[in-house]
Amino acid sequence: MNSWTWQYEAADGSAMTGSELPRTGFPNQADAESWVGESWHDLLAAGVEQVSLFNAGDKVYGPMSLRPLA
Repeated sequence: MNSWTWQYEAADGSAMTGSELPRTGFPNQADAESWVGESWHDLLAAGVEQVSLFNAGDKVYGPMSLRPLA
């Protein structure tokens, strides 16, 4: 069961949706975090500024900025 998902968010915190954004579910938190660690640059290029992690619809943490620390 892939109950771990990312919510993509704009800079103002509003949820982003669209066919260009992946709708991938993950079987566990580690897989979800590994994926976002590998994909953050593509998400940022698509206009996503931050993400929040959910497990079965419950927010685990976030928002987390995709911008590198200066």
